[in-house]
Amino acid sequence: MEPKVAELKQKIEDTLCPFGFEVYPFQVAWYNELLPPAFHLPLSGPTLAFLVLSTPAMFDQALKPFLQSCHLQMLTDPVDQCVAYHLSRVRESLPELQIEVIADYEVHPNRRPKILAQTAAHVAGAAYYYQRKDVEADPWGNQRISGVCIHPRFGGWFAIRGVVLLPGIEVPDLPPRKPHDCVPTRADRIALLEGFNFHWRDWTYRDAVKPQERYSEEQKAYFSTPPAQRLALLGLAQPSEEPSSPSPDFPFTIHTPKTPGNPSRARSWLSPRVSPPASPGP
Repeated sequence: MEPKVAELKQKIEDTLCPFGFEVYPFQVAWYNELLPPAFHLPLSGPTLAFLVLSTPAMFDQALKPFLQSCHLQMLTDPVDQCVAYHLSRVRESLPELQIEVIADYEVHPNRRPKILAQTAAHVAGAAYYYQRKDVEADPWGNQRISGVCIHPRFGGWFAIRGVVLLPGIEVPDLPPRKPHDCVPTRADRIALLEGFNFHWRDWTYRDAVKPQERYSEEQKAYFSTPPAQRLALLGLAQPSEEPSSPSPDFPFTIHTPKTPGNPSRARSWLSPRVSPPASPGP
């Protein structure tokens, strides 16, 4: 790894890793090469970027302390707020640099995602993005099958949180890092994609590889709660019935909280996501 990249990676890791995040560098060109122009990042190809993901430890190391702080605001998802807070600290840690942060859930006015998080994770070497095209002679006919990222150490028990872009810093000699193909057989890929698309509520697809760590039971309870009801679960708001549009990366509709309510008995948990912005769990 180039010394400049290693130095910046270390600084970002010093800011994020103690709170349950991981960081992976990549070139913007690697991402853009896999996508149609409408989804390209509008930066030169050698521009340095970092993929940020959260591990199961983020729940206790970042989210719970964040909830106990004065930073939480009503109306938006607490996990998104927590992640945004920690990503803002990356900017603060590198005041001499121009930094752009794109969170996994951000969209353009036309609802097109600003970042295809799973593609970014794949090109950064963080997690392998398994898609229908990775299954030879697939059995699904006309069914829509969405892809999913699997982490070599955490399986599906992680969440892609966003990317940090550094316009003006170019690293043409940064060597690509291929993601580890940890689900190599056709049968296991079919099982993974069917579990993700048809049985995601039972969590089993996340165990496509034996994980070093899983979400705790309280994390699972939080993430099993519909997004519109999570603030109410924490005693912070009443649920809303207003759905948001499903992400093109993920086949399920999510709900966003709308109206704050009177606090009830708050619980000390919060939720994660699988990969794209609208996954059923963190």
